[in-house]
Amino acid sequence: MNAALSRRDLLALGLAPALASAAGPAFTLADATQAAGLGAFRHNTGAYGAKFLPETLGPGCAFLDYDNDGWLDILLMNGCDWPGHRRRRSTPALFRNNRDGTFTDVTRAAGLDLELYGMGVAVGDFDNDGFPDLFLSCVGQSRLLHNNGRGRFVDVTARAGLLGRESFSTSALWFDYDRDGLLDLFVCNYVQWSPARDIFCALDGRNKSYCTPEAYRGATCWLFRNRGNGTFEDVTARSGIFDPTSKSLGVALLDINGDGWPDLFVANDTRPNKLYVNQRDGRFEEQGLAYNVAFSEDGKARAGMGADAAWLDGSPYPSIAVTNFDNERIGFYQRTGSHRYEDTAVRSGIAGPSRTTLGFGCLFADLDLGGSPALIVANGHIDDTVRHIRRDVGHAQPPHLFVPSGAGSYRDIAPQAGPEFATPRVARGLAAGDFNRDGSLDLLFTTNGGPPALFRTAAAPGRHAIRFHLEGRRSNRDAIGAIVGLDDRGIVQTAMVRSGSSYLSQSERTVHFGAGRRDSIARVTVQWPSGRKDEFRNLATGRAYRCVEGESPRVLDRF
Repeated sequence: MNAALSRRDLLALGLAPALASAAGPAFTLADATQAAGLGAFRHNTGAYGAKFLPETLGPGCAFLDYDNDGWLDILLMNGCDWPGHRRRRSTPALFRNNRDGTFTDVTRAAGLDLELYGMGVAVGDFDNDGFPDLFLSCVGQSRLLHNNGRGRFVDVTARAGLLGRESFSTSALWFDYDRDGLLDLFVCNYVQWSPARDIFCALDGRNKSYCTPEAYRGATCWLFRNRGNGTFEDVTARSGIFDPTSKSLGVALLDINGDGWPDLFVANDTRPNKLYVNQRDGRFEEQGLAYNVAFSEDGKARAGMGADAAWLDGSPYPSIAVTNFDNERIGFYQRTGSHRYEDTAVRSGIAGPSRTTLGFGCLFADLDLGGSPALIVANGHIDDTVRHIRRDVGHAQPPHLFVPSGAGSYRDIAPQAGPEFATPRVARGLAAGDFNRDGSLDLLFTTNGGPPALFRTAAAPGRHAIRFHLEGRRSNRDAIGAIVGLDDRGIVQTAMVRSGSSYLSQSERTVHFGAGRRDSIARVTVQWPSGRKDEFRNLATGRAYRCVEGESPRVLDRF
């Protein structure tokens, strides 16, 4: 924010860090899981006593509008029973938004009645036909599902040239790395594991336990270039992405150097994080060490799980959050000078509360509509016996809700957000989206071996949002990679249209800004992936706008 603006000015605009006040949060979080019709879903880990590594790590989730009716639907990923130990059939679950706060299970009708060991999901319109397609990352063979525009997904994995590429795949995202107007696919892979390669690990030398990732060799991430004819070309090696030492769990899309080309931050487990900087010629250069985001503050590789990036406090450069194992603390990398970043988790107040938690999904979201995003983190341990080893660490853990409290610091107010929100869970995936179209971002959590948790957010009265649903023409139709900037009375906010981020999950694609008590925004800019820049003046808040590349914005919704 502009340092010239006083706290009185910020209060007048509804943009002061009210979240950190003793009065509690300037929003409410209500558990809507049962009322919405999601409570019957249970994630199947497939566990039967063999202690297979994937059992502890899933699942992800997504907010998406699969039928293009303007209302966000929900996809929950699922595992399945292991071969030879079949007890029940389990599939992912797609819930259609009924537009009244409830959802209907349409999994079978939508063609998603697929038995697979699913981990994550990435949503993107890879053929630019106007309907969102799905990439489901799995243990073994992942799946590419094409949306036929009539409410059904068709498995095109083989036709697209992705069949036979089996791995322990985790997070994934769609982005147009070469800016040719077509979405390409990036897939994280964890380690070289399969039931046949499983290693016996035991804490007591006798009883099988879950192995740490050090027991297995790493696996490279994949990059698939969209040819534009429904098929993809593996450009992993040619692009500079190939690295068989990685053990990747999370990926975030960002523009690290402000050149308008998409870069990637990859969270690695027990290996250095990677920062793939786009060289604008089809290649990436790994610069995690150069930007100082590869290691912890004391130079150690941590157990990176989830990741997200956001432009904070008016900075022209994104900050990066990375969740890690308990006793490792969340990484919170911010630009300090030149092009290097610094882990400011200790100074900002994020490190302390995260010392005894194990984080997975994480995302930045402006829940109070004050203009400064909070950092929400889904927590839960992988070891259900951890309490016997460390009394201050549990298997089920409450989430974190870090809100700005001024001068670059944050405070965890999860306990103040209500007992339902602060309930300990073995949480994994986390996504944000305005499912009831009231202008506030709602939150969706998944739990390992358990039900989802959907929280309906409501900001304090008098606070407004402004939202932008972008549609590319020369750019990819989803406008993934577009950067939207707001400038009003010296207050600057920036956000990117993105796929991926968090952990195994997909938030809504619509760009969301809190506007405080402002009735309008003086200037809005859109930097499209094609290189085109559009500018709009004096847009009213309390609106969602449809912005087509090269055209004036049109009001989609009022809230």
